[in-house]
Amino acid sequence: MSEIYDIGYRHYDGPRLGRGYSTRALAVHTLRGVFGLGRPARGKIVPFSLAAIMLVPAVVNIAALVAIQRQGIPYSGLAVVMQAVVAIFLAAQAPTVVAPDLRHRTLSLYLSRPVSVAEYVAAKVAAMTVALYALIAVPLTVSYVGELIIDLPGPPATGDYVAAMVTTLMLALLLSSFGLALASLTPRRGLGVASVITVYLLSSASVPLIYATLSMSGNEAAAAWAWLANPFWLTDSVQSWLFGTPPHSIESSAYPSGPASALLLVLLIAAGLAALALRYRKAASQ
Repeated sequence: MSEIYDIGYRHYDGPRLGRGYSTRALAVHTLRGVFGLGRPARGKIVPFSLAAIMLVPAVVNIAALVAIQRQGIPYSGLAVVMQAVVAIFLAAQAPTVVAPDLRHRTLSLYLSRPVSVAEYVAAKVAAMTVALYALIAVPLTVSYVGELIIDLPGPPATGDYVAAMVTTLMLALLLSSFGLALASLTPRRGLGVASVITVYLLSSASVPLIYATLSMSGNEAAAAWAWLANPFWLTDSVQSWLFGTPPHSIESSAYPSGPASALLLVLLIAAGLAALALRYRKAASQ
């Protein structure tokens, strides 16, 4: 004969915050993890060291404005000039966003709450995008504020600053979607770091070689397309088309004209998000 005992549990009668709150909470938690907040000191060394390095061009720009009344690095070219630092940040921190849940098989716990796979992926991508955007946007803003304070003759380069801020958002979204998709292929953090940095190095090293080969063969039109294989030069091409800023490729050559680079950017972001969603749907079904 079975008996029922009252052990003191009560139903929750408070407010139901809903799916949006759960997704935002996951995004904030992930963003804190990217910068090592709430973790031991060693988890903060890499992100904050790289963030400090990204501030060096801002200091150089302000010093150049004071000394020679000219900018050192243009706003529109900061991401391209500092792309190695941004890529290292992405490679180092992307696995911390996706690897733990895959390694410890805790994805089912998230999905047991009112959070879908799409919302889980959106929270992770949003957090990584905000982190990368802050990494580049903060030194841009410091440089711009320095220019306003120094008050050089003539109007400030507000247009270039706005163009760089908009392009930085597109770049951050592109890097986040592809970086997280690559890092999610393995639950091991070391392999995730290696996969992201390897893809970046291949795209960075191969582009000048492909460009030089096509250019020497006299095919200048095809050579210009080679720059779009690198995410930093791809977004720089979109920036040049949208805002008329000068190109910042190694050879200072023109990018392909027209909206083709913008269309390619959108397609690559969509492909990265789709690959990440498929990876987590597969992980959730296991």
